[in-house]
Amino acid sequence: MMGDETLPTPRTRRTPLPARLVKLTRSWTVQGILALTALVWLTPTVGLLFSSLRPKELSAGSGWWTALTSPSQLGFENYSALLQGGDVLGALWNTVLIAVPATLLTVAVAALAGYAFAWLEFPGRDVVFLVVVGLLVVPVQIGLIPVAKLMGAVGLFGTIPGVVLFHVGYGLPFAVFLMRGHFLEIPHEILEAARVDGCGEWRIFRTLALPLAAPALASLCIFQFLWVWNDMLVALIFAGSDNQPLTVLLQSQMRQFGSNLDVLAPGAFLSLLVPVIVFFSFQRYFVQGAMAGSVK
Repeated sequence: MMGDETLPTPRTRRTPLPARLVKLTRSWTVQGILALTALVWLTPTVGLLFSSLRPKELSAGSGWWTALTSPSQLGFENYSALLQGGDVLGALWNTVLIAVPATLLTVAVAALAGYAFAWLEFPGRDVVFLVVVGLLVVPVQIGLIPVAKLMGAVGLFGTIPGVVLFHVGYGLPFAVFLMRGHFLEIPHEILEAARVDGCGEWRIFRTLALPLAAPALASLCIFQFLWVWNDMLVALIFAGSDNQPLTVLLQSQMRQFGSNLDVLAPGAFLSLLVPVIVFFSFQRYFVQGAMAGSVK
């Protein structure tokens, strides 16, 4: 009978993962835990800032937390003395000359290679991609001596371009793997429609694929820039004494002066300040790139 038939109940649509995470963070308990975690993580940074603003005599006799009760002891004398020497400004400029080209070159090559591995057909594509992914397991330390000999043979050892090329070479495997995954998320129908309209691959890549992959590109820029900016091992080996970055300069100052906080603290905070500015400037794109692919 018609009256005895039961209509099927509609399936409840599952809430996407990002929406569930946002809803979870609205809880007062979760917000309190996040605030406490942020306070713990920020404590060393605040301590470094106060240490860089305190005079040498006070730093040797008391902790940085005493500045919370007597802020009159804070000043910019340490920064003035540090910047007047010229070594820090030169090292900071060398760090910029290394980090910016290494980041831009890695992102540009990874975007081109990631699109090619995702949507272009050519012989040996899968084999080449497996080789690139296999390079992810190669530690940086293994390639230091062979690459140093190679750069010495071509005249790049001890130069800024040599350091840049090393960072680009070791950053590309992860960057290509990341960009290929994001390009694969582009619906195939969109690319086919563009090809039917007469667009070539370069135009599709430039006007369609790159804008859709903007969050992934921003995330990759942040990862690569932070890694190169904070690197000391590669720069310590491949950079010369006249083009050493800020991390190597601070390491040499520590070796010479030991616990000289009036030199190390302001230099370390200057080295920390640029990555923090870069991260918060691209924070929105970083979150979008990290959450991309979590739902279909």
